[in-house]
Amino acid sequence: MKGRLRWWIGGLLFASTVINYLDRQTLSVLGPLLKTEYSWSNQDFALIVIAFRISYSIGQTISGRLLDRIGTRTGLTISVLWYSIAAVLTSFATGLRSFCAFRFLLGAGEAANWPGATKAVSEWFPRRERGWAVALFDSGSSIGAAIAPALVLFLVAQFGGWRPAFVIVGLLGFVWVAIWRWSYQPPERHPRITEEERAMILADRAAERAEAGDAPVAPPRWSELLRLPQTWGTMAARGLTDPVWFMIADWFAIYLAAKGFSLAETAAGFWVPFLAADLGNFFGGGLSSHLIRRGWPVGRARKVVIVGGAFGVLALIPAAFLSSFAPLVACFAVATFSYAAMSTMAISLPADLYQARAVATVAGLSGTAAGLGTIGSTFLIGIVADRFSFTPILVVASFIPLAAAILVIALVRNTAASGRGILKAI
Repeated sequence: MKGRLRWWIGGLLFASTVINYLDRQTLSVLGPLLKTEYSWSNQDFALIVIAFRISYSIGQTISGRLLDRIGTRTGLTISVLWYSIAAVLTSFATGLRSFCAFRFLLGAGEAANWPGATKAVSEWFPRRERGWAVALFDSGSSIGAAIAPALVLFLVAQFGGWRPAFVIVGLLGFVWVAIWRWSYQPPERHPRITEEERAMILADRAAERAEAGDAPVAPPRWSELLRLPQTWGTMAARGLTDPVWFMIADWFAIYLAAKGFSLAETAAGFWVPFLAADLGNFFGGGLSSHLIRRGWPVGRARKVVIVGGAFGVLALIPAAFLSSFAPLVACFAVATFSYAAMSTMAISLPADLYQARAVATVAGLSGTAAGLGTIGSTFLIGIVADRFSFTPILVVASFIPLAAAILVIALVRNTAASGRGILKAI
């Protein structure tokens, strides 16, 4: 770990994201079983998902602001403890209302993960490595989603019911908090960092501050941030792409069941789109970092990946009309790979564009935009799936990332405010 403590920190952020997704995907994996046990329709199941999304959406803006005030170490500690307790309590759910209540609590706790991890990356990684660092922690979402089916179904088989699965998965967060509390301090005062690594991180940070000129240290007002077109572009990058990912993560098992496949029949390939997303995270982060090392401006390197990823999500169109499992999963894999490459860039934008004192706040705003988009799409998915099918859902979802790419190109650019105050030049 000598000289590489920042990657240990990145590994912890990856682990927290895996646990975060295991906790939320437990319900998604058990969706077909719970729908049968409680006689839920797709619209009923959508209400449970929406309960999570409401608190998750609002919580990202609140938690982002809080993280910029109380710090990364304390903020993520509170977050993981909160959602781990909520996950365990879900084992006491007895019907639609109690599931909605516990999922609301889970979403409120999980909301801080992405703003907190993005802030930690801005504190620990130089600009040329941030794409890789974001890819590392964001890949935890696809790894968690890939592991969840096997782990949850194993726990159900071992214990003869679904309730222990929520308890055991929820307990993982408590282990993570103990390691996090021992491991994390800002680089300027971390007792186990080498002087060479500390100097490298702080020199890059000083260079960023010099480019921005003198700026106050207090977090900026929301109104100040919302006057900047870059903030709206950052919000669009996630607000119009995350709903596509959550459509797959929340509904994939139910979609396969609607196609006539059972979880047992598809266990060998269920995880493939999520593994593809993991590869997409590293492809996007690696390609943009490579381009930056070759002298490309940060903004151009991010946008190339965003545009390419948007076109790749069009693979959802043939997936909507296929009935053979292997080709269907392959199309989903292309779409999730492309989405993840694009998403890694979208998550990187707050750290690319803003000084450290505003990173978590902007990440929280973009997370709220993503959550609001996901709430609306989830509500519509439940209605359309019950009344028609999943086909129009997939077709429409395939085009949404293209709109996001257009808005990023138009709004995320250097302006008169770039390189001054809170806004960096890209």
